[in-house]
Amino acid sequence: MALDQSKPTVTVCRGCCCGTVKKHPTIDHDARLANLRNRVEGIGNLRVSDCLGPCERSNVVVVSPSKRGHRVGGRPVWLGYVLDAAAEAGIATWLLDGGPGLAPPPKALASFIFRPASK
Repeated sequence: MALDQSKPTVTVCRGCCCGTVKKHPTIDHDARLANLRNRVEGIGNLRVSDCLGPCERSNVVVVSPSKRGHRVGGRPVWLGYVLDAAAEAGIATWLLDGGPGLAPPPKALASFIFRPASK
């Protein structure tokens, strides 16, 4: 299914260590993904990626701007350690406000934001 470019996109890593009980045995990863999917529905796109990289920060999520957000300078924002409902709520709040380029990330997400190392 094609992404709706009028909405921000949330890409969730579910590859080698993100979303696995091997790295995070106390997390119900299916429930976390379902919760995020429910929160994003109608206000953004959600897609699942095999592996986004920075495994030391699992669970990694990238929030990308809508087409409008991108036009005004919004760029993808990387979040690490997204393992609970509070982080998922922060992402949903941000999307409701417009996402990257159209609204700053909520303060609740400040500790999750990181810049991936360039390769």
